[in-house]
Amino acid sequence: MADAFLAVDWGTTNRRVYLIEQGRIVRTERDDLGVTAVTDFDAAVGDIRARFGDLPMLLAGMVGSNIGWRLAPYVPAPAGIANLAANLLRIDARTAIVPGVSTLAGNRPDVMRGEEVQLLGAVATGLAPAQALLVQPGTHCKWATMIDGRIAGFTTAMTGELFALLRSHGLLAAQLQGEVTPNAAFLAGVEEAKRRDLAASLFGIRAAKMLGTRDDGDAAAYASGLLIGGDVAARLDASPHAVAHILSGPELGALYAAAIEANDRSAMLVDSHAAFIAGIIAIESQLQ
Repeated sequence: MADAFLAVDWGTTNRRVYLIEQGRIVRTERDDLGVTAVTDFDAAVGDIRARFGDLPMLLAGMVGSNIGWRLAPYVPAPAGIANLAANLLRIDARTAIVPGVSTLAGNRPDVMRGEEVQLLGAVATGLAPAQALLVQPGTHCKWATMIDGRIAGFTTAMTGELFALLRSHGLLAAQLQGEVTPNAAFLAGVEEAKRRDLAASLFGIRAAKMLGTRDDGDAAAYASGLLIGGDVAARLDASPHAVAHILSGPELGALYAAAIEANDRSAMLVDSHAAFIAGIIAIESQLQ
């Protein structure tokens, strides 16, 4: 790698390309060419270099999965920057894919791919402390325990995917088309989630409609509160940390922050893009 290089955060449905020079972002571009939209990765990488410069390239995310370009390995947790840099999948002398991270702790297999760069970057750049609980909300929400700046362990919850499925299929779909904000209905869902009876609580949304005890305009926020609240409560129960650092955009981050605070912990929002850049630069620095 060199002082100037290209970093690609390549997910399932979108990708973001960064031109980095002397540790600073010079240019960036986001598009919807995630791995599921690409059939010729050699050509796609060539196109990136044609537009951004014929430079070394470090890729992370689902591009290294079994639906991506090449299958990169998983590094077992605990894992730090040095572990990722030592286990890159080399495509050629100037192109490499960052490995994912795996765990078998508690007889529960779990994997991440792409999130590891953000998690380690958040700590490397001081956005989160070396001993911390980090959460990355999304379709598959990641909760990671950081010890000495490394990913010591993590849990993935299908929180976002479950909400999307409920909203598009099944009995409750017609009721869940409203806006989701951290409002009173959302917080009511978070409180209900403390019962730890998700399946029954979800049917309560239907019953509330039948009995006229909740307006359908609030149903989506309430359901989101149930799912996020259940996710948050389970993870906080297993963590001694007083603060959860949230790697997210402001809208989803606000929902998790509200749920975390409703469970008597503090929440701190971290810029996930800044964390990715810090992580990918830290990995690249190991290759000098």
